[in-house]
Amino acid sequence: MTLTSFGPANRIKRSAETHPLTWRLRDDGEAVWLDEYQAKNGYAAARKAFAEMDQDGIVQTVKDAGLKGRGGAGFPTGVKWGLMPKDESINIRYLLCNADEMEPNTWKDRMLMEQLPHLLIEGMLISARALKTYRGYIFLRGEYTTAAKHLNRAVEEAKAAGLLGKNILGSGFDFELFVHTGAGRYICGEETALINSLEGRRANPRSKPPFPAAVGVWGKPTCVNNVETLCNVPAIIADGVDWYKSLARDGSEDMGTKLMGFSGKVKNPGLWELPFGVTARELFEDYAGGMRDGYKLKAWQPGGAGTGFLLPEHLDAQMYAGGIAKVGTRMGTGLAMAVDDSINMVSLLRNMEEFFARESCGFCTPCRDGLPWSVKLLRAIESGQGREGDIETLLGLVGFLGPGKTFCAHAPGAVEPLGSAIKYFRPEFEAGIAPASAAVPPLARPIVVGA
Repeated sequence: MTLTSFGPANRIKRSAETHPLTWRLRDDGEAVWLDEYQAKNGYAAARKAFAEMDQDGIVQTVKDAGLKGRGGAGFPTGVKWGLMPKDESINIRYLLCNADEMEPNTWKDRMLMEQLPHLLIEGMLISARALKTYRGYIFLRGEYTTAAKHLNRAVEEAKAAGLLGKNILGSGFDFELFVHTGAGRYICGEETALINSLEGRRANPRSKPPFPAAVGVWGKPTCVNNVETLCNVPAIIADGVDWYKSLARDGSEDMGTKLMGFSGKVKNPGLWELPFGVTARELFEDYAGGMRDGYKLKAWQPGGAGTGFLLPEHLDAQMYAGGIAKVGTRMGTGLAMAVDDSINMVSLLRNMEEFFARESCGFCTPCRDGLPWSVKLLRAIESGQGREGDIETLLGLVGFLGPGKTFCAHAPGAVEPLGSAIKYFRPEFEAGIAPASAAVPPLARPIVVGA
């Protein structure tokens, strides 16, 4: 996995002043364990938070810094923290780290957990102090076996050093932390489905309200944050609000830095810590190196399979939530995918929708039935057996499964790339519509997803 610095070809070294998430990384890619982490100022922010700040002060600092969730939704972290109850009589609260990174084309959290496990633990320790949570869980994607191994070792190191467990840093505050590996469902990335799975239930999203801050794990107040989000907390506490805000480029409404990447047939696929507001063109050309020889950029997604497709002319958009919204889609996870000119968009969308249909929890009808329906139509179009009206039906499904029409955000994310692909590449879909006499009747088409 590639991880470079702000400047092309590593001309600028990573530093604590410019790269709060990645400056401690080793050049050999090995994990940074406790002794090395502390030698690189690790846990200094936690010590400051425990010795110099009260709980409300930590929450207010994170809120003032403008930290937003890095899992894709982008909800303000300090605001979410502020939803936790103030009632001192509620002595059981939980902090959950959402490490169920199953968004196709996204691997940023994996890098942090494998190479900087103590950064995540320190972020959770400070967050637990702010939220008065006595127990935390890292809900980890089951396939991330190396991350599980490294996190468990780091937890044991922190316990032995008195940084987890009872009376942490002599403060009287107790915090236990556990690594919990999931059973492998995309839907567990939704915070309430994650909570159900942690409790041993089927991973279905829950009705909201009540929100997890009021009724979460085992009915107790719970805060759920993404890995990268929590890893930002130590630097904010250590270096302050003004410094953190200064990291973003002019024009960006999002503060700090973000792990961003590019995959596909680019010359230098990888992952980089960059300031919010960098343009997609800089990310694509200066860091990813542009397309490999013999390939042209046809389309790109800015942040995972659940974001809409954009065209090469959209590369001048700034990489922050509002900047990407201006060109018609979402920032998502910030890890972009380049689609080259050899790819047929119908085949690509059929593959994507098969994944999303398979990963639906099946709880609500639009998602349970609508996504397999889209797969059925895409398979027919891909094989040249589409019927007149199939494209309009697909567009109808995009509307029926859009935001606010389903129980959670799974289906809206699934159909967003479908709607954008038809918008920009409709002729490729029309090429799969057979003459009326040759089209396969709808009842003869396969319905089973994943066959």
